[in-house]
Amino acid sequence: MPLIRFTENIQRHIPCPDQEIPGNSLAEVLDNYFVGDRGPARGYVLDDTGALRRHMAIFIDSEPLFDRKTLSDPVSAESVIDVMQALSGG
Repeated sequence: MPLIRFTENIQRHIPCPDQEIPGNSLAEVLDNYFVGDRGPARGYVLDDTGALRRHMAIFIDSEPLFDRKTLSDPVSAESVIDVMQALSGG
C-alpha cells in the first residue's frame, strides 16, 4: 500500500500520522486517509472543491504532483506520498 507522510510542521497544527493507505490514485489515497478522526486534516490540505490548497505541496515518489485539481496522479503499492506546506518568499 502507498505510504502517506506529513511534515512535522503540519503535524504541529493538526494530527495526521504517517500511514500506509490503499488507493490507485492520489485522490483515492487521500479519501481513504481523511476518514474518521483524521477528517479535520482534509480541510487543512484540500479546499472545498477537493483540490489541493495553494499553500500545500505534494510529492509522489519525490516527483511533484501534476494534477492539483482532481488529484488524479497514479500511485503504486510502493509509492511514498509526501504532504508539506509550500514555501514561498524572496
